[in-house]
Amino acid sequence: MKKVLIANRGEIALRAVHACRALGMQSVAIYSTADASAPHVWAATESVCIGPAPSSKSYLCADALLHVALARGCDAIYPGYGFLSESADFAERCSQEGLIFVGPDAETIRTMGDKAAARRSAIELDVPVVPGSRQAFNDVHEATGAIAEIGFPILIKASAGGGGRGMRIAENAETFNSLFVQASREAEQAFGDAAVYLERLVANVRHIEVQVFGDGKGHAVHLGERDCTMQRRHQKLIEEAPSPVLNSDERAALHASAVRLAKGVKYRGAGTVEYIFDPATREFFFIEMNTRIQVEHPVTEMLVGEDLIVEQFRIARGDAISVSPPRDGAGHAIEFRINAEDSDNDFRPSPGRITGWVVPRGPGVRVDGFVAAGSTIAPFYDSMVAKLIVHGADREQALARARCALAAFRVEGIKTTIGLHRQLIAHDDVRTSEIHTKWVEESFLPNLDRSVA
Repeated sequence: MKKVLIANRGEIALRAVHACRALGMQSVAIYSTADASAPHVWAATESVCIGPAPSSKSYLCADALLHVALARGCDAIYPGYGFLSESADFAERCSQEGLIFVGPDAETIRTMGDKAAARRSAIELDVPVVPGSRQAFNDVHEATGAIAEIGFPILIKASAGGGGRGMRIAENAETFNSLFVQASREAEQAFGDAAVYLERLVANVRHIEVQVFGDGKGHAVHLGERDCTMQRRHQKLIEEAPSPVLNSDERAALHASAVRLAKGVKYRGAGTVEYIFDPATREFFFIEMNTRIQVEHPVTEMLVGEDLIVEQFRIARGDAISVSPPRDGAGHAIEFRINAEDSDNDFRPSPGRITGWVVPRGPGVRVDGFVAAGSTIAPFYDSMVAKLIVHGADREQALARARCALAAFRVEGIKTTIGLHRQLIAHDDVRTSEIHTKWVEESFLPNLDRSVA
């Protein structure tokens, strides 16, 4: 592997360019007309405009990406997260063109990206799953046969995607049919696949995920877990590691479960096995596997002391896995997603020109981003502009460093979620970690003090 097309934008594209440089490889950055002045464009060895601003005409245009990769003499494509990173068809086309896809093979992406198929794999490998349907459904009448076995409330979920799209909660039989149709239509619009599957809704759960790496030959390791319970509408706001609610036995069982799954499907590269955890019963259940690197991977990097993007490239070129689980005493890390959103106005996106940009510094403080004063946040893409990551000897120190870092973080010209994060970590429930995945919407936002910046 000598030359890599970076099939992404923003912070992850810049990370990938730096990883290529660290490994002595050349990089080819692609960019839309809206991203012509983005840092990854000038940081890469070469850069090519891929098309106009809309992602459907640029970053999601597989034909154009493959054409550029071959024309520029690339031998690999790095997908990052989002866009085509979990497209089995794109991974398959890369292979057909003789290009290394830096990630799992197409068959693995297809299996684990289909929630019903992933669930079947988990069951076969003795990974605990939430009671639910064994298959996905396109027709509501076919789905009603599974209701009695699952029981209400039922979570209706898109089979081909996540992020809350194509998801509805049916409390009873009277509302099931209409909610099924809504979820199916939304799933088709978002993912091009109307199939949904059903599972029992477990209330007041935590969202915990395990970072895994596999070599594609049946060997896999875990790099610990991340607690991603702090969410709004199924979108993560804050992630931390390790989870503050697991005991040592639960943690060991969770890690073993994730490794068992990764080994069983002969997973290659970086992946995340996601679970819900019920604090009342102390049970965890597999929900899905993300077949890519996650936005929140820096939380794990702070504990293991390794560059996970570099590791992705190493494995893709055939090297053995070189990373290992966090050592005892690795401390605690927390990540805050800094989004260009107005939390006082239903989190409406806030595109525009950044007129002031002051990032925090200090021991255990890291900022991953791709903007500066003078940068323009385009309205066409995800609203995340940076990630603030803090690390401490324990959770208490990490939270203290987070408070200082958030107080020092200044962005002018656009609205951001920095003020929201300041209030979140000041809350008693967050300090004691007595939260669940609906806590932000049900307990925090209704009582938010809008006068606090």
